[in-house]
Amino acid sequence: MYYIGVDLGGTNIAAGIVNEKGDIVYQESVPTGAGKSAAIAERIVILVNKLLAHEGMTAEEVEAIGIGVPGTANQETGLVEYANNLGMEEEPFLQMLKPHFPGIRLAFENDANAAAYAEYRFGTGKGTSSMIMVTLGTGIGGGMIFGGKLFEGINYAAGEFGHFTIKYDGLPCNCGRRGCFERYASATALVEQTREAMEKNPESLLWQLCSGNLDKVNGKMLFEAVQKEDKAAKEVLDTFTSYLGTGILDLINIFQPETICLGGGISKAGELLTGPIQKMMARESYTRMSKRQPKVISASLGNDAGIIGAALLAAEKEE
Repeated sequence: MYYIGVDLGGTNIAAGIVNEKGDIVYQESVPTGAGKSAAIAERIVILVNKLLAHEGMTAEEVEAIGIGVPGTANQETGLVEYANNLGMEEEPFLQMLKPHFPGIRLAFENDANAAAYAEYRFGTGKGTSSMIMVTLGTGIGGGMIFGGKLFEGINYAAGEFGHFTIKYDGLPCNCGRRGCFERYASATALVEQTREAMEKNPESLLWQLCSGNLDKVNGKMLFEAVQKEDKAAKEVLDTFTSYLGTGILDLINIFQPETICLGGGISKAGELLTGPIQKMMARESYTRMSKRQPKVISASLGNDAGIIGAALLAAEKEE
């Protein structure tokens, strides 16, 4: 059996044909582009048809199509209630797509939930009873799986980890609160913290790595400078991992999952991120004396997770 997963992002739409083993047979992407929901839906239709044509398949050979959206996907109403990066509010997104794929099961899900489910089934969470994925990107999102099922909450918006407070009266967040987790521990926050440190440390190796241009600073440069023993970079990483560890420990104390999976581009730093968090757990976790401890590990499926998860979730939806 084959399924199609679509990962709808603010910049690109990625889609792939996925088999029942969770392997992507073929994938392509197109720019999300400007325009309203109808225009985005049209691009998805074109992309899906392009996948099918490449593989010499017909739509009838596809069991289901799943779409991961960067917002609240209400499973009862079929509406994208809110996706700020796409300018969607109360959009009947599935209804726009259904006429183009008659007879095929269509489903959608929050993109971070889709990625989390893929990691649970075929990635770092495979074989675990419970897993929380924390995605570190422009903001912080994530998903929770308990007993093999996503926990989505009454508004299908559970897992917005970026918006619990770790610093009372801290930096303002675009959600309306202050001191939110993502203002201190997202990839965006890491870049901001790195730039601030560079301005205070003109001798830092970081200036060489970005060719003296603060606009070119990214997380990869920070980790490279840390590995080369740059003092300013190491101080940034120490501060950043303390913020990140604070949020992770909160999740561990509340949920006690078997696995915490870190996703997003900066999660590729691996031990540079997970090591300090594990040390914090050993000192501060409420269950630090217990024999069994949650594992904090980096995601393994990378950018494919959203496609795979969306396809799997659509495959498992009831008719």
